[in-house]
Amino acid sequence: MKHGLIKSTGFALGAVVSFTLAYSIAWGGFLMVGFLYCLFSLAKFGTTRQAFYFGLIIGMLIYPPQLWCFYTIFKTAAIPLWAIFAFWLALFLLLAQLCFSNFKPIIAAILIPFLWTGLEYFRSELYYLRFSWLNVGYAFSDWQLLPFYILGVYGVGFLCAACVTFFMAVRRKIYAAGVVLLVLMTFTMLLPTNSHSDRTRPHVNVVGLQLEFPSESDVFTVLNHLNKKLPQTDLFVLSEYTFTGPVPERIKTWCRQHQRYLIVGGEDPAPNGNYYDTAFVVGTNGEVIFKQAKSVPIQFFKDGLPAPEQKLWESPWGKIGICICYDLSYTRVTDGLIQLGAQAMIVPTMDVSDWGRHEHELHTRIAPVRAAEYGIPIFRVASSGISQSVDSMGHVNASAPFPGELATIQSVLTFRRAGSLPIDRVIAPISVLVTAATIGCLVFTLLRRKRQLAKSNPVAK
Repeated sequence: MKHGLIKSTGFALGAVVSFTLAYSIAWGGFLMVGFLYCLFSLAKFGTTRQAFYFGLIIGMLIYPPQLWCFYTIFKTAAIPLWAIFAFWLALFLLLAQLCFSNFKPIIAAILIPFLWTGLEYFRSELYYLRFSWLNVGYAFSDWQLLPFYILGVYGVGFLCAACVTFFMAVRRKIYAAGVVLLVLMTFTMLLPTNSHSDRTRPHVNVVGLQLEFPSESDVFTVLNHLNKKLPQTDLFVLSEYTFTGPVPERIKTWCRQHQRYLIVGGEDPAPNGNYYDTAFVVGTNGEVIFKQAKSVPIQFFKDGLPAPEQKLWESPWGKIGICICYDLSYTRVTDGLIQLGAQAMIVPTMDVSDWGRHEHELHTRIAPVRAAEYGIPIFRVASSGISQSVDSMGHVNASAPFPGELATIQSVLTFRRAGSLPIDRVIAPISVLVTAATIGCLVFTLLRRKRQLAKSNPVAK
């Protein structure tokens, strides 16, 4: 008993160290494999109670340091939010332990990757408190070894989990490690190469400016400055919530006089005193020619109403999908733009400087993954940084720093084909169904075992 507890504690510490380093050092994503190995070992060799409580402990050790911005924003209310995050990890360990103890080893090994992916997808995309950061896939955001454009962010997590369970199931570990390495190398060889014919493709010179809570006069002044400094610009982009209402007439007049396009965040009035957090596109005629509201307002914030629909801006250069801030974190939002035929994405973002550097750095992991998943460029402008221009391979080719008031980011967006969806958009929902079915099967098995035990040990009246 004591030996088992020591062993479980070792696996728990290994999981904490692996996860923390994976999200704290450059190119540390490979440590996520160690994180999963420690978790799966904890589930396999520990008891049900140990698995669940160690899951809670691990979660409360790894998530608060990464999401300290929750405390900055919500104060002590951040504690239950961290605990909810940790609960999903504890639930996975509980289910994994029950699979190892109730099913044949090969069945458990097959189920574990589906359980991991199903729970990760559900807590990231499907329920009210959905929050997709800090999953396995985003730890690889600065890698080009695992092809997000084929697997997707949840597919990368599924592949890592499958490789770990395979390694654990095969007795000859050297052979297992060789097979896993071969699989990863095969996917690496499938990576596409950059095209050299971009000069002949439609492209737009775009400039973004980092401004946080500016006045109308501030915006007018900086647009004049940038237009003189960068006269070749076709499109200017400002952040989410640049204005606390629709685009002022003075700014629309400026666009008409200087023949420039502008994408800028503001508030579009809605009935009953509500509003939509909106990105407005002002054309060279000085009119708002397109607007897109935020699809997923942030929970517990005054962030407007959900967008009633998604559309693409049919720009002079190609089809542009516009999503606002954390919308980019949700594949169920961005997939809709891809299915409409988006060839590029522009993302006005509000990342308040008070939230801290680490929050800004975590947020930068999203855009490279999305760009690589869909094979389209993404231009993201954050109010206080870190703004990014990402090419269709997921490479960040320009950025603006944090803190970075008045910092600019310049890039050329090249329009190729419309984006496509990776295969995890099928794998992840199937994993949710497999997880639900597994829970049902485990409940049935445990209840049947309890009834059999009651029959074999009747209690005397």
